[in-house]
Amino acid sequence: MKAFDLSLYLVLDPDLCVGIGMVETARLAVAGGATMVQLRDKHAGTIGMIETGRALKQALDGTGALLIVNDDVEAAIAIGADGLHIGQDDMDASRARTLIGPDMILGLSVESEALAGAVDADLIDYTGVGPVFATPTKADHKQPIGFDGLARLGKASPVPSVAIGGLKADHVAQVFAAGAKGLAVVSAICGTPDPEAATRRIAAEIRKVRA
Repeated sequence: MKAFDLSLYLVLDPDLCVGIGMVETARLAVAGGATMVQLRDKHAGTIGMIETGRALKQALDGTGALLIVNDDVEAAIAIGADGLHIGQDDMDASRARTLIGPDMILGLSVESEALAGAVDADLIDYTGVGPVFATPTKADHKQPIGFDGLARLGKASPVPSVAIGGLKADHVAQVFAAGAKGLAVVSAICGTPDPEAATRRIAAEIRKVRA
């Protein structure tokens, strides 16, 4: 399994990034301190995901930031991505692991203690836990769990967790206090006037917490 840093995990949104595009948003965010970038685009189709993913991989080359592909295992393999992230309603985790092999990172979304506790650490490398708050970037999200829920689910998970759902720089201390290894952000970076500066603000808060 690859080493990875969940601390500042950018989830790209094609609608929010429309001004400068997902590739440029990712490049600026990584310059500002993002450690992982997830390509999520439910409407692009596999061919579109591969095209964008290859451009992202080229943009991130040499930065140390890792590229994760949401849901589309075929695209993840074609891109040569660092990892795949799946939800509970996507592909079965064992099937995903068989397809991507042992070396690619595999993340799984969990929204309850039962789901977190059921995670197989031989298959899954990290869990995405949330939503902490309600968020318009994912219309079909489950009931928000808050920071208390984040702590409970993170404790139940046998692998490291990253928090997601309406999180911003102001929430960093509470995210880490709840035991998560990082926060996944969308609108806190995507669509902001200066994605690099927005990322730097979050990264600075993370450094304070980790100091």
